[in-house]
Amino acid sequence: MNGHQQSACGTVGEAEPSSERRYQEMLGAGLDLLDQGVTVFDAELRMVAWNTAFLRLLDFPEGLARPGVSFEAFIRYNAERGDYGPGDPAQQVAERVARAKSFEPHVTERIRPNGRILSIRGFPLPHQGFITVYTDITDQRHAAEQIARHQAELEEHIESRTEALTRANEELTAAIESNKAITQALRRSEQRLREITDAIPAAVAYFDREWAYRYANKGYAEWFGWSADQVEGRKIQDVVGQEVFEVVQPYVARALAGERVTYEYQLTGRDGNPARARSTLVPDIAPDGTVLGGYVHSVDVTEQRRTQAALAQAQKMEAIGQLTGGLAHDFNNMLTVVIGNLVALKENHPDDPLTENFVEPAMHAANRGAELIRRLLGFARRQPLEPKPVEVNELILGMSKLIRRSLPSTIAVSTASREPCLVAMVDAHQLENALLNLALNARDAMPNGGELRIESSLEHLNIHAAADLEVPPGDYVQIAVTDNGMGMDGSTLARVFEPFFTTKQFGMGSGLGMSMVYGFTKQSGGGVRIRSRQARGTTVALLLPRVEEAQPEAALPAGREVDAADLAGKLVLLAEDDADVRSVVRMQLAELGCAVVEAENGAEAADMVENIPAIALVISDVVMPGVMDGRALARFVKRFRPDLPMVLMSGFAESGFHAGGLDPDPGPPLLAKPFSRDKLLAALRPLGA
Repeated sequence: MNGHQQSACGTVGEAEPSSERRYQEMLGAGLDLLDQGVTVFDAELRMVAWNTAFLRLLDFPEGLARPGVSFEAFIRYNAERGDYGPGDPAQQVAERVARAKSFEPHVTERIRPNGRILSIRGFPLPHQGFITVYTDITDQRHAAEQIARHQAELEEHIESRTEALTRANEELTAAIESNKAITQALRRSEQRLREITDAIPAAVAYFDREWAYRYANKGYAEWFGWSADQVEGRKIQDVVGQEVFEVVQPYVARALAGERVTYEYQLTGRDGNPARARSTLVPDIAPDGTVLGGYVHSVDVTEQRRTQAALAQAQKMEAIGQLTGGLAHDFNNMLTVVIGNLVALKENHPDDPLTENFVEPAMHAANRGAELIRRLLGFARRQPLEPKPVEVNELILGMSKLIRRSLPSTIAVSTASREPCLVAMVDAHQLENALLNLALNARDAMPNGGELRIESSLEHLNIHAAADLEVPPGDYVQIAVTDNGMGMDGSTLARVFEPFFTTKQFGMGSGLGMSMVYGFTKQSGGGVRIRSRQARGTTVALLLPRVEEAQPEAALPAGREVDAADLAGKLVLLAEDDADVRSVVRMQLAELGCAVVEAENGAEAADMVENIPAIALVISDVVMPGVMDGRALARFVKRFRPDLPMVLMSGFAESGFHAGGLDPDPGPPLLAKPFSRDKLLAALRPLGA
């Protein structure tokens, strides 16, 4: 017996009840396949059958529906949960049960508390039972409302056009006395209509069944390089060109078959650059059903698609930046351990010849790894730069010598400047790295030789140009690096700033050069422009914030510095969750003469600060497990022992902990991992520990 219908099986024999059960199961399964809810109640208002759509649409629990349950039970369930609104639930139940006992046909609509609209249709059955069908008409109702709105807008538009035509007709009637007046009125009316359609910020046209244009407004004609008079009477293929015609041909065919269609396609815009358009074709159908032609409505969506692509690129770059920052933290912890132990090995065996053969190369590789991580963090905007006023022309002249030595003799290097003095606010070291990266990329694009030109100039960005680069309007120093190499196609150009994307052979490049250039420039408050044509070459232009002139750096106030002798005998609390890093830092502190107590997390370190008055200095990692990381520990130390010096360590530098700037309370100084014993001592000196 199916759970959705009461059994009516007899007891005559086994074959008939079994057949009856199969019938009931098939019927119940069939009812469950319906999207509409169905219930059947007998003359005593007892449930006979139902399906799962009924329970879902009215949000009834499965346990409530069973053979023989009363209609009143469902009504009472609804009333008690407030489905019928305010009022006495008992009265609401009584009224609805009384109406049901009349067994009259009824069609009603009901809005559920969740906002869905149900159509409820009840039909009496023999013996005074009834069947009810429940249909969710929410989507149909919303569609009908939308159609009604569109119809109202269309009627308003027709009314407006009718008024205009009426006025034009009145003018024609007034001028009927003279053929000349009639002609002039017709011309004025036609001109007015054309002016209206030409003023619409869209491309509008009409074509007939012979695939020939009968009308085109100014925007549509100019879109394809024609005038409106030239378009009328020409075939679609002749006007739009073969390339576009191959795209739009199937849509035109569907429109002439009576179907309204919308599509997008790419073409070459009036400025010579790729553009995208979205077109809607509406068939012109006569009263007898014959398709006479089609109306065309096209809009330029180039900027919209460009904005969407820029947003997707920004989101992708942000995600990669977050991933890079997290990985860099772990790598810097590893490099702290590697470099610390290599330094200790070198100092403990200074005269061992193996030190130079094995330890020195390892140290060199580890330091290169630390520099690579620093550049990655710069791309991820998690490594603070050190921007200063830099005279760009001088920097370019200095870098040109290094670039010439780095390029083969088949490549000529030249520099030029349009301004005698160009000062940008930028990290000079990172700018040199960026120029070197661009020069090496240009070298790879000119395997048979060529010319590399580095040119500086002053560029003023207006509101629109600045918006394209996502920078404020104003004056910028532009450094353009141009080669006449192989250039890039559109797909390569679209991905050129993606980290790890490279067109070079495996092992010939990491794919990080251009992404680091992009990250450094954006972090410096500037932008990057890139233009490339295959077989013609590439220009990459860096635009950096301009300052009027380089200001002399203010002298730092003199303060007492400490050396290793001042740290001798000091008790230092070291908080670090990585045991290997903790071991290296402990060794460095011991070499400076400090006594060290260790904590694996912030909570343990806070407990020691509270209970060990002899602690003279706290060194803590920023990222630690638990609710108290390095930031929270710093706040605790400041509240509990405000005179206790503290230094924070981090695998990725965070500006919130970088000393200096405009923050009145910049917090403890930050020591970036990996660091040597000398860097540790340098970080402790300003504290006067």
